[in-house]
Amino acid sequence: MAEDRDGSGNGKAKGSSDEPLSGAPLSSQFPTTDSVPRIPVASPSSPWLSYKEHVARLAGRIVEAQKPIRILNAIKWEAPHEERFFKSRFKDLPVIGAEAYANVELGFDPRSKAEEFEEIARDVEEVLGPDDDIGRILLATALEYRDVVRMLAARGTPLFYAYSRRLYGSTKDVFPDGKTTLRDLGRLLYGIFSRVDAGRLGGSFERVHDAQTAAAILGDRFTRYFTDDPVRVELDDGILADAAAGSDYVKLRSAARFSDRDLDILEVHEGWVHVATSINGQKQPVAKWLAKGPPRTTTVQEGLAALVELFTYRTYPRRARRLNDRVIAVDKAEDGANFIEVFDWFRTEGYDEQECFDMTKRIFRGGVMEGGGPFTKDACYCRGIVLNFAFIQAAIAQNKAELIPYLFVGKVAHEDVPVLHRHVSDGVVKPPHYLPPMFRDLNALAIWMAFSSFFSRLEANETEKYYERLFARM
Repeated sequence: MAEDRDGSGNGKAKGSSDEPLSGAPLSSQFPTTDSVPRIPVASPSSPWLSYKEHVARLAGRIVEAQKPIRILNAIKWEAPHEERFFKSRFKDLPVIGAEAYANVELGFDPRSKAEEFEEIARDVEEVLGPDDDIGRILLATALEYRDVVRMLAARGTPLFYAYSRRLYGSTKDVFPDGKTTLRDLGRLLYGIFSRVDAGRLGGSFERVHDAQTAAAILGDRFTRYFTDDPVRVELDDGILADAAAGSDYVKLRSAARFSDRDLDILEVHEGWVHVATSINGQKQPVAKWLAKGPPRTTTVQEGLAALVELFTYRTYPRRARRLNDRVIAVDKAEDGANFIEVFDWFRTEGYDEQECFDMTKRIFRGGVMEGGGPFTKDACYCRGIVLNFAFIQAAIAQNKAELIPYLFVGKVAHEDVPVLHRHVSDGVVKPPHYLPPMFRDLNALAIWMAFSSFFSRLEANETEKYYERLFARM
């Protein structure tokens, strides 16, 4: 259904009528001569709209409707919760349930906001039809935002976890091979990372830069990378992580310190991926929804950012281990471990007490402190690394490499990419403006993926045993 300017369905501006603007006849207000042809009076019906106009209007409504939704702000914890936990010497569960979250304003009425997204979903089906490929993306996006609203309305209850699992997935989810779970990956990587001695790998990770200096360095790098768009680097006291990306900015936690390696990672993770896909989405005059990231796009976003760290050789084992340990922690919480039990597990893994608290808080925010109902978003990172790698590998192996850059066209899910690529020819989608170097020229990546395809067919245990015997003779 096309939007009307006044919502009345007649296509007229609000307050207008068919009567003259004054008491004088129209002919006297707009005189004509023989040299100036009379312009016919416009039909009162709504003007014809093209397919692209319909898509742009529906996408614009989704973008507008989601503006007040701030998921992480809605589930943040106030400082006294942390202070009480540390004062108890980690013995008392944080008391953060539905009543506590009721004091954290959402900024919208959940019932009316959910109904707004359902209305958009109905209009998508009516205007574009149930079989339209772009329509299916818009429909899934609108309904996901509806479920986000319902999740936030259920903060501090088991229902929060039910929606979180639907939106972000679970460690029990199975990869496309139909048998391997994310939990399996987490436990495999845990065994590998536990044996890695980072001290033998080289590299310096001393945090020599304060946040202000780090912001200046990153700002200079972003100026060189984002040649056509300004990207700000700001300091913020309120974020949980050391850094967070927005639509055209990156925030650094004011009290944090950063190593040169940290800045290298933030440049590609927050800048080349998160900010770049936001800006690429903002440059879409029709596919406007690509500028915003509903949960269905989180796995691709976070996995792609981590994968680009790997492709640029900027990541390191401790960072990868942190991502994987959060998968294990989510799995523990899903299986019933409470806040203290997960906190204590992080302590056994060698993290300092503040790190333990911050990572445990990430997993329990919005959920149930007693266990069995976490916020499962942290399971997306490692899943995303695997699935993005598999997507790229399959695209190259099946001669579909032209699809790969469209992972950066905006905030996307894998199933969106072929659809978006197909709609470049009709102008619904514009190609991505900013692309990391290895995705502008895919030659080296193609070789990497070709050998990776063979590696995946080797019998890993037997190959490892062969080299174990070789190393034993050293």
